[in-house]
Amino acid sequence: MGQVLAIGGHLRSWRQRRRLSQLDLACDADISARHISFLETGRARPSRDMVLHLAERLEVPLRDRNVLLVAAGFAPVFAERALGDPALAAAREAIDLVLAAHEPYPAIAVDRHWVLVAANRAASVLTEGVGQELTKPPVNVLRVALHPDGLARRTANLAEWRGDLLARLRRQVELTADPTLAALYEELASYPSPRQPGPPPPTNPTAVAIPLRLVTDAGILSFLSTITVFGTPVDITLSELAIETFLPADRETAEALRRLAAATD
Repeated sequence: MGQVLAIGGHLRSWRQRRRLSQLDLACDADISARHISFLETGRARPSRDMVLHLAERLEVPLRDRNVLLVAAGFAPVFAERALGDPALAAAREAIDLVLAAHEPYPAIAVDRHWVLVAANRAASVLTEGVGQELTKPPVNVLRVALHPDGLARRTANLAEWRGDLLARLRRQVELTADPTLAALYEELASYPSPRQPGPPPPTNPTAVAIPLRLVTDAGILSFLSTITVFGTPVDITLSELAIETFLPADRETAEALRRLAAATD
């Protein structure tokens, strides 16, 4: 009975984290709300397929789907391999191809905790002047972005960029309940926030996204970032990898990056 209660508690926790009622989940999973209630209270024991079905509807990360399976008395089904494992060779090659193809614009690959996995040559523009301690492996890119000895001192729009990164990380913590991410959020939020003299500047009505505006020797470079993940992964490591690419937000930035790339070839 202990195992049944354990899985019920897990299911209830993930349902509440997704801000769903039992009826919401029941409709989404095409089962009765009564059965959801029985599963959560331990009056019914879920099958292996039911655990995986509910985990899919609740968008539970693969790592935590294994936890649910074990709590229900089943063996975990999702493997976790090192990125250097031969089974992930094709995925690693795909990452390297995407990073290289994005040049002369910066691009990086990170794991679930925002630790740098790989970067293209153009990404060096993002680490100019960053304190040496911040660039020692493992490199956490969010720490580099917001630390006073990192990019914070070179970010022209630090207040809005900082707010966007913290909101993104807070949302990730809410979705995953990952204690490492929660600790990272507390650390980053404790960094000195930029002072805003007077009211905040008005929002640009023509803007489509918040850019990263970096002060460099080549002038202020403006970037829009996009994040790409692997579709339908069944390996934990692969499911937790993301590629962040930085696109020039204006013509001046694009031209400056092309000049920088030509100078280093």
